[in-house]
Amino acid sequence: MEILGYTGAVLIGLVLGMLGGGGSILSIPILVYLFGKDPVLASAYSLFIVGVTSLAGAIPKYRENTVNLRMGLVFGLPSLIGIFVTRNWIVPAIPEVLFSIDEFVMTRRLLLLGLFAVLMVFAAFPMIRGNRFESRNQKLRVFMVVVQGTIIGFLTGLVGAGGGFLIIPALVFLTGLPFKTAVGTSLLIISINSLAGFAGDVFNHPIEWDFLLEITGLSILGILIGNKLAGHVSQVRLRSAFGWMTLVMGIWILIREVLLNN
Repeated sequence: MEILGYTGAVLIGLVLGMLGGGGSILSIPILVYLFGKDPVLASAYSLFIVGVTSLAGAIPKYRENTVNLRMGLVFGLPSLIGIFVTRNWIVPAIPEVLFSIDEFVMTRRLLLLGLFAVLMVFAAFPMIRGNRFESRNQKLRVFMVVVQGTIIGFLTGLVGAGGGFLIIPALVFLTGLPFKTAVGTSLLIISINSLAGFAGDVFNHPIEWDFLLEITGLSILGILIGNKLAGHVSQVRLRSAFGWMTLVMGIWILIREVLLNN
């Protein structure tokens, strides 16, 4: 299982490099199911792995002029507020068992992973269908991006995901950024959000730094490969692949947690 886990670490970076998001779609299941980490600790580790890897991937994207710094700041700063509040006060307050009905038990694990999976499923459909929305009202567009950034920051903090599977659709549909520019901008936002979220966890959990740095190093290797491959694949195919991968993983996590564990 650990060999699969280390192989999966390379795939985390590969997906981030090609799709600009989706690293947490792989990292959280890998940490929970292959390395046996608790979901709350896995969410903290995921933030570090995805954050550092995304930063490594954003640098070459910036050199290629596929990072929109202005939109990254408009989207990223509200996200930071949501993440900080959630990781420092909301997540630590969630009890291990929330409630039970007959044989069904709603645990913290099921809440976090279930919410994560549901978000993945809902985020997948617009990308698969190729839906497109862009407001022509500049003030409305900026307002919607700020609101979306705040909400995604809250959700990122709650489930420990970098949020690329939510950020990219928001950037494409609300701002009209080309998909590849949305990918580069997403990596910048993910790196800021994830590392800020992890900073709030350093003092709340014992960190296995050797393990964490090993996984992160492999993931960085993957993102360097993914950056090279992304230039040879069309935006339409990348967007569709991103959507299908998100949908499949979301459904799998729901089945695994709701049907098989209850």
